[in-house]
Amino acid sequence: MIRAVFLSVCLFAAAANSTFAQAPPPTEWQSLSSEQQHLLQSYQDKWNTLPPDRQQALAKGSQRWLSMSPEQRSSAQQRFSQWRSMPPEQRQELRNRWQQFKSLPPEQQQRVRQSFQRFRQMPPEQRTELRKQWRQMSPEQRQSVIRPAPPPRAPPPRAPPPRNR
Repeated sequence: MIRAVFLSVCLFAAAANSTFAQAPPPTEWQSLSSEQQHLLQSYQDKWNTLPPDRQQALAKGSQRWLSMSPEQRSSAQQRFSQWRSMPPEQRQELRNRWQQFKSLPPEQQQRVRQSFQRFRQMPPEQRTELRKQWRQMSPEQRQSVIRPAPPPRAPPPRAPPPRNR
């Protein structure tokens, strides 16, 4: 009985915690630096009507932009231009892949990042060949490449040597 009551209280507390989780507080326009305000000037008139999480994302993004070097900004602009020129279906596919990546355990995310870095350091001809091989693989073959190998099995226990009597 006590166990059931305790479990009910825990479940209620967990549900209440997620139900009553507070949204982030609004970000006041005046709290932004003058550089951030300049970057976000197209949002100034509607800033107070934006959801607080959107305000925070814009403020954080503008801060990140301001901290970038000119080369980083140029690269980001190129990526954004590429993104905008993609068809909506392709953008959605990339969003889905990003969500899949974010749902991976941190260790697996790190392995993916390392593999991607190795791929980017390859000569273009080698990358082209790998892409070609990838396209020719079946889904099962692709999964076997993606999935880490299972840990090696431990050998079965050996029988003890016979006793001499």
